[in-house]
Amino acid sequence: MPNNKRTPVTMDAVYTAPGYLFRRMQQIAVSIFVEECRAFDLTPVQYASLIAIQTHPGIDATRLSAVIAFDRSTLGNVIERLQSKGLIERKPGSEDKRVKLLTITKQGAALLREIMPSVERAQARMLQPLKPADRKTLMELLAQLVDLNNEASRVPLRAEDALEHLGKSG
Repeated sequence: MPNNKRTPVTMDAVYTAPGYLFRRMQQIAVSIFVEECRAFDLTPVQYASLIAIQTHPGIDATRLSAVIAFDRSTLGNVIERLQSKGLIERKPGSEDKRVKLLTITKQGAALLREIMPSVERAQARMLQPLKPADRKTLMELLAQLVDLNNEASRVPLRAEDALEHLGKSG
């Protein structure tokens, strides 16, 4: 007869689970970013979007979503906020007017230049409690995990596929 007694799940089981630890570190990372970059009124996703738009002028929202691995439906709100702040422009594509192509404004480019020291401080603060060798190891392991689990994501990173078509839609 099988034993139906199960060991009760404790909070220790939650606190030591990889998913919980990743979620907590994400919360901490966002808090540090927001604290360091408060004067610029940008979220981490807005920052990544601005970098991608500056790097790939004329990118559309679908390709931007693939480049930064962010949900397309939520990205619409990010794009609207960046546009309302005067940091990007949306223009219809020349071949398909329904496709809106994104470019960074002078104000957006200036903001990126100004925010860089704050972003660098935020990134350093996230890893600061670790010894330098441990920082390097953590970053290598995180990159490996993200790469090997990319297909499990709701929004897999598809930067190469997206950029391969850049400019062909507009």
